[in-house]
Amino acid sequence: MKKDIIIEKSEYYMRQALVQAEIAYKKLEVPVGAVIVKDGKIISKAYNKKEYKNDTTNHAEILAIRKASKKLKSWRLSDCEMYVTLEPCSMCAGALIQSRISKVYIGAMDEKTGACGSVLNLLADYKFNHTVQIEKGILKTECETLLKTFFRELREKKKK
Repeated sequence: MKKDIIIEKSEYYMRQALVQAEIAYKKLEVPVGAVIVKDGKIISKAYNKKEYKNDTTNHAEILAIRKASKKLKSWRLSDCEMYVTLEPCSMCAGALIQSRISKVYIGAMDEKTGACGSVLNLLADYKFNHTVQIEKGILKTECETLLKTFFRELREKKKK
């Protein structure tokens, strides 16, 4: 019974990250969304703004960490968890470690640039001063479908 409650909470928070990813999608950004949760409450939400800001560091994870740090008035997010629709890249995985996020929940894995188990695993394979727990595959199908649809539509637009 308790595991069912945990699964429901994980899915709820990942759905909130998917809402953020859908906002990115509508703005022609790669549809990745992230939310940060502390004590059962969402304290920050973000989506990719790399294209809009012309800044490669404006990934959903980085933006969510910045917002959470501002809200908590601390760079240490040790009692926080992140839900993200796509496996973090090496930059974002590094930010998870540096910000002391306790756990990351991942929707879809990224076989090209993922740094939490696909290409490499910064969160588990190296001896850093902080360890981030990982849970993969939360709403995997929904997260993958959104990304695949976005890139298919992008390719179709380029053909025209």
